[in-house]
Amino acid sequence: MPQNPPDQRPAPRENLGTKAYEPVLSAEVRAALSAGLPVVALESTIIAHGLPRPRNLSVARELEGLVRSAGAVPATVAVLDGWAHVGLGEGQLERVAGDPAVRKLGHRDLAPALAAGASGATTVSATAFLAARAGLGVFATGGLGGVHREWAENQDESADLRLLARTGITVVCAGVKSILDIPATLQRLETLGVCVVGYGTGHFPGFYLSSSGEPVDWTVHSPEEVVEVIRAKEALGGPPAALIVANPVAEPDQLDPALHDRVLAEALDACRERGVSGQGVTPFLLDQLMRRTGGASLEANLAAVRGNVTLAARIAVAAAGAR
Repeated sequence: MPQNPPDQRPAPRENLGTKAYEPVLSAEVRAALSAGLPVVALESTIIAHGLPRPRNLSVARELEGLVRSAGAVPATVAVLDGWAHVGLGEGQLERVAGDPAVRKLGHRDLAPALAAGASGATTVSATAFLAARAGLGVFATGGLGGVHREWAENQDESADLRLLARTGITVVCAGVKSILDIPATLQRLETLGVCVVGYGTGHFPGFYLSSSGEPVDWTVHSPEEVVEVIRAKEALGGPPAALIVANPVAEPDQLDPALHDRVLAEALDACRERGVSGQGVTPFLLDQLMRRTGGASLEANLAAVRGNVTLAARIAVAAAGAR
């Protein structure tokens, strides 16, 4: 596969008319889509907000390299100076990784960010939306957002779920973050009509853990089987919704389950004692997990992301071959 071309500046907005706010595809991604080559979307929040500097940039390059090694083209998604980019050049990737002013953008934030000329890294919901809008069919991430614990009291639910219920893209992930209410999240996905298949497993992954203990209704064992599910889904028609391919982190790479459960319980207690609520809960719990496990949770996270990116690329290659 060709390497990333030099960064390209989009045309002035005044020259684009109604297309002023459409995603800007890198030359490499545009050429790949035109030729029917496999492309994999990658989120950018893990780069800007999920990893410490300077390791975040090396991981970003590594993930794009994994996609290329599997025979596909990587398309990291981000918003820069009010332009939504699908596919980043090296300089743009460095900016996302190094600029502390880069914001965190969900799907709901895209319109004001573009209008204001802001820059931001895209979450699952924003990445899935922009990737599908650009014509990409496969997206790799770490873990999805979901229904938060104590939902009955706070009504806190990730925007990922509703967005995936109306976006026809295949998402490869390691389940949802284990700090969430996993049974409630699975129930919500079922209610929303989002199909979930386990990849080589009969249980839903637990992000840092190979298994959450919750069963999945369907299991696939190869990229080709995933592609058959995609083809059947497209042939049936109906409301657009994502296909979630739940790919567990390898058992040798998972966080020790006993350590995970103990640290998470302690972190939840600390969260309540300090009065952390709303959007502050998730980053607080994730930070507590990383600190109290000596960084082991971060390594399990990265192992899961690497596996998901590689599998997503294999699925994209198989899908291109089927076409």
